[in-house]
Amino acid sequence: MYLSDDAIIAAGQEAIRIEIEGLEGVSRKLGDSFVQAVRIILDAPGRVVVTGIGKSGLVGRKISATLASTGTPSIFLHPVEAMHGDLGMVMSGDVVLAISNSGETAELNALLPAFRSRNIPVIAFTGGLSSTMSRLSQAVIDTGVAREACALGLAPTASTTAALAVGDALAVVLLKLREFSEKDFRRNHPSGSLGERLKVSVGQVMLTGPEVPVVKAGTSMNEAIQELDSKGLGALLVLDGYEKVAGIITDGDIRRAVLRLGKALDACRVEDVMTRDPKRVTPDTMAADALALMERHLITVLPVVNGESRLAGIVHLHDLLGKGEFKFI
Repeated sequence: MYLSDDAIIAAGQEAIRIEIEGLEGVSRKLGDSFVQAVRIILDAPGRVVVTGIGKSGLVGRKISATLASTGTPSIFLHPVEAMHGDLGMVMSGDVVLAISNSGETAELNALLPAFRSRNIPVIAFTGGLSSTMSRLSQAVIDTGVAREACALGLAPTASTTAALAVGDALAVVLLKLREFSEKDFRRNHPSGSLGERLKVSVGQVMLTGPEVPVVKAGTSMNEAIQELDSKGLGALLVLDGYEKVAGIITDGDIRRAVLRLGKALDACRVEDVMTRDPKRVTPDTMAADALALMERHLITVLPVVNGESRLAGIVHLHDLLGKGEFKFI
């Protein structure tokens, strides 16, 4: 197919016009539900846990990052990983922001009853106002658009732009209500740029000493679970006799072990449950590289070891993406 230069420009302009049309429609629809969502987040003592899959997940990651950098603590939770243990990241006092254009994303809707059972409010960004997700949410913000910019009407384009814009609107309104200042913003971005946040080394943000959940090889699972629960990271490290990291046990590992072993788990040692030779980083690994490793392998915790694989600390996704202020040690 051949297009002239003018036709190429016209096609690009038409795509942008359709996205502007979608944004204008979403802007007109902002109303009581948007106000309700803002109030829910303001009243919550915890974080905004953003979740979505596919293109909605990518939009969700950006919304979560914007919230975190503008005074509203936030993390992103992948729905599939949540079903395999990461649901433990969501705590009492948190708010869930779920994103799905149709409102019928199976992986997402499977999680919502678990949130409701914990009295964790759910805010929905969706165009499916009669969808399953809408029925299971406390506040539903209509992010639906009349049409996609994609000529086939299939690729999420105008709809993802609309969801992203509403997320920005939410962050900006919360910033105003919290009276978040330029000084506060700079404290969250110590080098004056969002990108600088991940240019420090893991050694500057990792947890060390008694903050690290750790047990020795040969420890009973009962003792290990007590240690895991007391530290609240959703994982613990297993050390061999040379203080080297031999394995890791996550909340998900324990859940799967319970299903597999039942009461027999009480008689098990950590070696029976742990994941051996886990992914790891060193203190001089850049935070951006640690984050990339986490995303590539869909994990949230990494042991930090020295050159001889002896334990130096542990780093959690929260420490890289904004659980409160950046900590330097």
